[in-house]
Amino acid sequence: MAWKMDNPLYSLSDEQEQQEILRKWGEERMGGLIHPANNRLPFPLTFLIALIILTAFMITMPIWGQRPTAELYRYYVEAMNAPGVEAAATPAEKMKLVTAEAMNKAPDSRTKGQLERHPIDWDDLQNLAPQVIELQKQTKYPLDNFTILGDKIVLANFEGNFRPDGLRERVQPWWDKGYTIDVFYVSYYCLWMAIMIKRLPHFSRKPQIPEK
Repeated sequence: MAWKMDNPLYSLSDEQEQQEILRKWGEERMGGLIHPANNRLPFPLTFLIALIILTAFMITMPIWGQRPTAELYRYYVEAMNAPGVEAAATPAEKMKLVTAEAMNKAPDSRTKGQLERHPIDWDDLQNLAPQVIELQKQTKYPLDNFTILGDKIVLANFEGNFRPDGLRERVQPWWDKGYTIDVFYVSYYCLWMAIMIKRLPHFSRKPQIPEK
């Protein structure tokens, strides 16, 4: 069971261990349905696995840990006073007008994307609107320091750099602990999979099939 580190990309086990593994593989018949072999994983399949992992990270990276903020809902609250909203017949129609107006007021595509990812209905907006208006009156923290939790608006639990007035920034970063943990565990998984594979004999070595 000795480790061999002189050529880790070829194998991480010594010759004795490799011979023992090849012998066991050769003796294993698996009901006669499978012939013993030691073939490498096809490169297209390896490429596909890597592509799936990278694609998942690239797609989810912008939205990891992103709760809606009071700053984001400010666009909805301001749009509640848009012409025609009060005259709309149903809450769904009101919300459609409000959403369209909020999209028009959004300063950039990032904000518009967050508005799309965090839809809200008319009843919830009416519950949150007084809280947003009240927060606009205070000057201690800007609106992007507050996040939406159900029907409440709370100060974000993130603590960033100190501001000139001595308070900590509470702006939620574009990443969070979940993203960091996921990067760590995926890397950890890939590393240990590579180590376990390299502990086996190299694919150029075939099982020792005993003579009948």
